[in-house]
Amino acid sequence: MPNLNYRGAPLEVNDAGFLVHPEAWDREMAAFLALESEGVTELGKHHWAVIDYIRGFWEQHRIAPLIRNICRITGLKLKYIYELFPSGPAQGACKVAGLPGPDGCI
Repeated sequence: MPNLNYRGAPLEVNDAGFLVHPEAWDREMAAFLALESEGVTELGKHHWAVIDYIRGFWEQHRIAPLIRNICRITGLKLKYIYELFPSGPAQGACKVAGLPGPDGCI
């Protein structure tokens, strides 16, 4: 499995770039992952609304939330979420939120 260099240490990700050990995630790591996986240089309040919802849902249920629920809970349109996370909520936002690779469609 590939590694990213995070704070001078290897950060293990799977072949798709998702964290192998999601329990290692923190908010600083989110900024690093946003830049690495999405090319996003700064996380704004709407990024954090999506990240916090996805992360909280995953911590409670151990699965990623449905995309329609991300839109409903955050109040953000799907098209705008793609502007925030160019590879979309299932790939980009979930990577930045530190989730492991999804089991299927979300």
